[in-house]
Amino acid sequence: MLEGVLKDLDPIVTEALWKAIEGKELSVEDGYELFKVKGAELLALIVVADEVRRRTVGDVVTYVVNRNINFTNICTIRCSFCAFSRPMGDPEAYLLSVDEVAKRAEEALRMGATEVCIQGGIHPRIDANFYAAICREVKKRAPGIHIHAFSPMEVVYGAEKSGLSIEEHLKMLKEAGLDSLPGTAAEILDDDVRRDLCPLKIDVDTWVRVIKVAHRLGIPTTSTMMYGHIEGIKHRVNHLKLLRDIQKETMGFTEFVPLTFIHFNTPIYLKGKARAGATGIEDVKMYAVSRLMLNGYINNVQVSWVKLGVKFAQFCLNAGANDFGGTLMEENISRAAGATTGQYLPPEEIRRIIRDAGRIPAQRDTLYNIIRTW
Repeated sequence: MLEGVLKDLDPIVTEALWKAIEGKELSVEDGYELFKVKGAELLALIVVADEVRRRTVGDVVTYVVNRNINFTNICTIRCSFCAFSRPMGDPEAYLLSVDEVAKRAEEALRMGATEVCIQGGIHPRIDANFYAAICREVKKRAPGIHIHAFSPMEVVYGAEKSGLSIEEHLKMLKEAGLDSLPGTAAEILDDDVRRDLCPLKIDVDTWVRVIKVAHRLGIPTTSTMMYGHIEGIKHRVNHLKLLRDIQKETMGFTEFVPLTFIHFNTPIYLKGKARAGATGIEDVKMYAVSRLMLNGYINNVQVSWVKLGVKFAQFCLNAGANDFGGTLMEENISRAAGATTGQYLPPEEIRRIIRDAGRIPAQRDTLYNIIRTW
């Protein structure tokens, strides 16, 4: 079948796809070529990504029962792609207390969640002690729940506010109950792009340092990329290669989550400086190329139903992805940017979507241990 699919294509594309099928590592140049495909070559890319996914992780599609808790939208760094943040004193600004965060974690546990994902803006009045207090109180009130919390940006900010090193802060959080770290705040791992996108955010070297220290301390992390704004193909491919290089060294990434840019209400789009998000074809290519470039190193590729919409997320399960993400229960950031998808997807609906794609649904925990196959 694959021979027929790869027949009569551009020889450069054919060679890259055969390398992927044979389990060989794709080069940066291969990635560039695959992101440029159209027509029959695009269809071949999708077929090969799906086959490589099948050979690597099988036909199971996983999901996690979790709750997102965004504890504050007050943020001093005001990234140009973000429509969620508010300045101090804004009528819509909020900061949840430690007690309220723990209460929401308790509710999540009662609803069957195994994970809470806790993140917030860079609030001028919080520090490492606040982050640690959240972890301790959540562990106390929702025993057994996995705390997946605090971006590398928050780790650096908390450390600086409290006079700690990155390692000291991460050790403090781990002792307080932190189980894993979201690999967010990555956006595009290129400092030239970041100067326009998020000039006050940590630079690439700092992001990498936080991730590597976390992995060394036994704190696993996810990995992400936000795309579809001002970056080009080379930035996407270089980002994937950097993640692959980190994983070769640490093996601490649990998954890769491509995050398509939701543009509607964002400052950078409203000023005419960014595109109106990725096209559907770009989204499909992102999943397929990610699978092929990361395969063998980061084997779990997650679709974001909040950003893609449920129907298109389901389709992307045929382009290399093997995880449907979480139930979330609430999700504020994409919604603030203009996403129209709901804040909660019940587990039974996720299972229906997965079965309709011809795959086998399985509930997992944060670290991809299977809890139940349906």
